[in-house]
Amino acid sequence: MEFFEKIYGAARERQARVVFPEAEDARVAEAMARLSDEGLCVSLGLSEVSEAQVAALVAARGMKEAMARRLLAKPLYRAAAMVAAGEADAMVAGADSPTRRVIEAAAMAIGPAEGVATASSFFVMLFPDRREMVFADCAVNVAPSASELADIARASARSAEALLGRADVAMLSFSTGTSGAGESVDRVREAAELAGFTGPLQADAALNTAIAAKKGLGEGRANVLVFPGLDAGNIAYKLCQELGGATALGPFLQGFARPVCDLSRGASVEDIVAATAVCCAMS
Repeated sequence: MEFFEKIYGAARERQARVVFPEAEDARVAEAMARLSDEGLCVSLGLSEVSEAQVAALVAARGMKEAMARRLLAKPLYRAAAMVAAGEADAMVAGADSPTRRVIEAAAMAIGPAEGVATASSFFVMLFPDRREMVFADCAVNVAPSASELADIARASARSAEALLGRADVAMLSFSTGTSGAGESVDRVREAAELAGFTGPLQADAALNTAIAAKKGLGEGRANVLVFPGLDAGNIAYKLCQELGGATALGPFLQGFARPVCDLSRGASVEDIVAATAVCCAMS
């Protein structure tokens, strides 16, 4: 696919140093070897605890040094601290760890991206008609508040710019503009105002130029769809897969100061290589 050609090319150009805290997993070990052999990144295992890692944790959370050293005994925290300390550029984990643990470690050591306080996720959706889109949040935040939705939109725009080259964000609802009312519509409207993106928008107005013109909001060229909650987002991406023939890549984490990838615990070697390439392209 053209998308993978772009992503693999960007990864080879950037040569990011990626730390894998689960390098003892056979799948991860094989993926690390393949990534290195194909020149996609510099694959790193966990280093010994360094003073820079300790200092990064102390600075990030103001914790005592003894507490920082205890946390660094845990692989996920040490990997995240390696990124925070500048010893690695990105972190890929999750083959043997729940998503919440990966997020906790990244939040503690790496911290949020500028202007974002909420960790979230996105899928890259590749459609048969060659459209490439970002769907968010489809995996992490169940019922985001207006401020959290705004964070998801900001992070998703950055992800789309890095991976797709542009970000036209639509904040989706069952209502376009002022055509409907209700708590969820008001929440999306507030989030759109906070983030500076278009919304609330129905999906047809977000994707169809003629309908957008008729409804008087947006341009109908969105390539980033921000859903009002996990129900809508998760259902939408699976419907696109099953009924629309789309390929869904992800979920990928976003909203951190440096790239963090959360793997599925059922990930194959090929999945890990592809996910790491995406992570590198965002570094």
